[in-house]
Amino acid sequence: MAASRRAVIVGWVLSVLVSLMFLFSASMKLMGGPELAKGMEHLELHKIPIVPLSILELTCVAVYLIPPTSVLGAILLTGYLGGAILTHWRVGDMFIVHIVLGMVIWLGIYLREDRLRALIPVRRP
Repeated sequence: MAASRRAVIVGWVLSVLVSLMFLFSASMKLMGGPELAKGMEHLELHKIPIVPLSILELTCVAVYLIPPTSVLGAILLTGYLGGAILTHWRVGDMFIVHIVLGMVIWLGIYLREDRLRALIPVRRP
């Protein structure tokens, strides 16, 4: 059951957009600065080593963008977002953006991966 070309293109566009958001986040962590320190303090994560966190984020994105490992990458990014959701929830911040981001991760890969559509078919009347 091959996907239509349009669905695959939309899936890749969504996947790349989500990946760019993670890449921006990781690059901001790698650059550091007073804004990052203030944000991490607000999240009560001031003692967390930032560089390994950035490397983890970049690695998850790379695994997500490589077609043979993309489903594993989606699982890893979902786990990463789960930690972010819990962190923001714990300090009383809004976390709806993280939930939507997770949904877009899976929508993007669902549209571009026949393997996933075969595993989770959409039933039409």
